Amino acid sequence: MYILINKPSGPTSHDVIDQLRRITEVKKIGHAGTLDPFASGLLFIAINRESTRELQNFVGLDKEYIATLKLGAVSNSQDRTGEIEKVKDDIDFTEKEVKDVLDKFVGKQEQTPPMFSAKKVKGQKLYNLARKGIEIERKPSQIEVYNIEMLEFKDSKLVIKVKCSSGTYVRTLAHDIGQTLVSGAYLEELERTKIGKYDLKYSIKVKDLRKENWESFTFNS
Repeated sequence: MYILINKPSGPTSHDVIDQLRRITEVKKIGHAGTLDPFASGLLFIAINRESTRELQNFVGLDKEYIATLKLGAVSNSQDRTGEIEKVKDDIDFTEKEVKDVLDKFVGKQEQTPPMFSAKKVKGQKLYNLARKGIEIERKPSQIEVYNIEMLEFKDSKLVIKVKCSSGTYVRTLAHDIGQTLVSGAYLEELERTKIGKYDLKYSIKVKDLRKENWESFTFNS
């Protein structure tokens, strides 16, 4: 059985699974794609051993995000949790200039995974190396961005909706957009709104689940 969870900003994806284990009293629980602690939105959760075995069928699904970029600065983690360095004081782009840059990132492309990520290189998670100040060479991955829609652009705040393939780092996309604008940018907020056909609007928050009601929110694929 499966359940769609709306993760708040703050806890890790593993924290959410631990909460669900306590509520459901089921030990075998997994998810089809992690969210960073600062990010919020949709987690696709499998509950029980049989369902977790099928998670590989969902891990590779396309994703949709609402991302808030902060222009004029960069972060060593490419998001708000890192060390911030100012690049540009005055953000004076027109909407057309920004949209033209966004359009350049639509399509198939290679993307270098960020150091602050759970991706493993030679058995080591990159973020463990990054926290020690170590940066190593990473092979770029093939990704595809299907669409980028500008939702808001005011001062140094840029909000976009991104539809992309699995494996796309929206943090890195935000950083690269900033580099192309020559203003710098980092990811200030991130909400995952879709995983394949599964939509955030049909999800539930863990705080609203109880031992007596959680099964009513589950479904079979």
